[in-house]
Amino acid sequence: MMTGEEMKAIAEMAIDGIDAIRRTGIRVLEVRPRYTKILMPLKGNVNHAGMMYAGSLFTIGEIPGGILHIASFDVNRFFPIVKEVNIRFRRPATTDVTLEMELDREQADHIQDEAEKKGKADFSLKMEIRDTAGEVVAIVNGTWQIRKIPAEMKKTMQNQ
Repeated sequence: MMTGEEMKAIAEMAIDGIDAIRRTGIRVLEVRPRYTKILMPLKGNVNHAGMMYAGSLFTIGEIPGGILHIASFDVNRFFPIVKEVNIRFRRPATTDVTLEMELDREQADHIQDEAEKKGKADFSLKMEIRDTAGEVVAIVNGTWQIRKIPAEMKKTMQNQ
């Protein structure tokens, strides 16, 4: 089992590996088994009206599925994909925003067991994006999937 610091390092490498996400300045504040907390800074993500750009809010709502994957599942046997994400904007975000997400052990074990048996498993998340005052600025609902890493993908990953 990885430590929280090892999980955080892998999550940060994943963020840094995608230019569009890295440019937002998003930061992983904490990762531990089945839990993550991330921050999207207002700076660099302001729209024409002086509030956080909707695409930046969407980004912080989409990425937790991948980070939770690192914190919840065997990254040597499974990889994540996003299937669907919906966001409802509730109020303008005029500060940095954070998102916290957690899976319970039973839920994570069930998802991984299903993926082991069927080759893939879906999981849904409902998350709240909050400003620095703790107000909910957006609600995100999404479905992610973990899949077994096929042999040819493992070879590609080992060569990188």
